[in-house]
Amino acid sequence: MSEYWNSTINGTQPSTCYWNPTAEKFGKTFALCLIFLVSLAGNTIIGMIVYKTKAMRKPINFFIVNMAMSDLLFPAFRIPKDIQLLYTDSWLIGGSLGQALCKLVIFLPDISVTVSIQSLVLIAVDRFGAVVFPLRSPLISSKLCPFFILATWIIAMAVHSPYLFAFKLVELPGGYFCGIALADYDNYLVPILIVFYLIPLVLIIILYITIYIKLKSQKIPGEQSGNAGQQRQQRERNVLKMAVAIVLEFKVCLLPYLIRLFLLIFASEIWSCGFRYFVFFASLMVRINCAMNPCICLIFSRNYRMGLKTLFR
Repeated sequence: MSEYWNSTINGTQPSTCYWNPTAEKFGKTFALCLIFLVSLAGNTIIGMIVYKTKAMRKPINFFIVNMAMSDLLFPAFRIPKDIQLLYTDSWLIGGSLGQALCKLVIFLPDISVTVSIQSLVLIAVDRFGAVVFPLRSPLISSKLCPFFILATWIIAMAVHSPYLFAFKLVELPGGYFCGIALADYDNYLVPILIVFYLIPLVLIIILYITIYIKLKSQKIPGEQSGNAGQQRQQRERNVLKMAVAIVLEFKVCLLPYLIRLFLLIFASEIWSCGFRYFVFFASLMVRINCAMNPCICLIFSRNYRMGLKTLFR
């Protein structure tokens, strides 16, 4: 998906948009490299903290780690290509390896976003069960987590498998180019955006609104209720705050990208300097998302901060 739109941008952007090409390339390169390093380091640390801390091996943390592992795909495969596109439009590698990379650079980053959205839905369902039905068995037990995590990857790979056939590396007089060979690509893309992006985000909003209403209706336990119950409820609220922060950050980062895609599909003639910068901003926000989740976990969760201290000891 990303490569297709990049080729569109490169072919239609106004040439008068550049005020200082050298400074612009340097700034974009610095930003992308910073996101790359923070994403790889942060998401790897989140995975190691949960792996080494037995007390944190709970469904919500498993799903956060699933997001972290999927977020590693985006910077690893997409950001190096982004940096390369700043300096040359042609594909650097030909042959079978180049053909495989052409497909994977599109396939794996989009899998990353789809897995993250499904993980957010599972986190919302887990929090919904913990708050709305606190006395019942968890809706998603620790034993079922591996099944759900595997399902997120299988679904994501199945949904985006047409990319493996649609994108091809072709040799032109100016060099190698990775492009799409599917005439009705937009007809495929729009249902994917609705079913796997918009509907899950609406479902997440509904679940968290229900959780909020439930929490507002609960009486805050006093001293007569015992410290244990009060501490348990406070822990649940802290975990919920972290989950909501992750969802809000994801929505803020993804919304410009979704707007960009719909504009490119339904209003491709609106190209201007301002819209070109919005396109770059939207793409940058998706990449920033990969670096933000570890920061949110460390800010909102005392357990992750303690795990980080233990890890570095």
